[in-house]
Amino acid sequence: MKYIYAALLLYEAGKEINEENLNKIFKAIGDDVDEAQVKSLVSTIKKINIKEVIEKAVAMPAAPAPAPAPAPAEEKEEKPKEEEKKKEEEEKEEEAFEGLSALFG
Repeated sequence: MKYIYAALLLYEAGKEINEENLNKIFKAIGDDVDEAQVKSLVSTIKKINIKEVIEKAVAMPAAPAPAPAPAPAEEKEEKPKEEEKKKEEEEKEEEAFEGLSALFG
């Protein structure tokens, strides 16, 4: 995660996300650098529109609001519908974060 945070820091500062700049960040904070991770991240980020990924992540709610408790008589009928809704919401969240998974290499 620290490599992604460093890349986002460079992005927000308007600096180029490259190996040299990432190494400078870790040197400044006194942290060890895994060169393979840095190279992988730089090559992956070149393929991603960071602005678009951030906008999608911000638009995505952190967690769906809890549904109100159904009446006991309706519980049997609504239970499958609620499970389907939860599955659909989870699938949508997974799809939204697939773009972010590319950042993790």
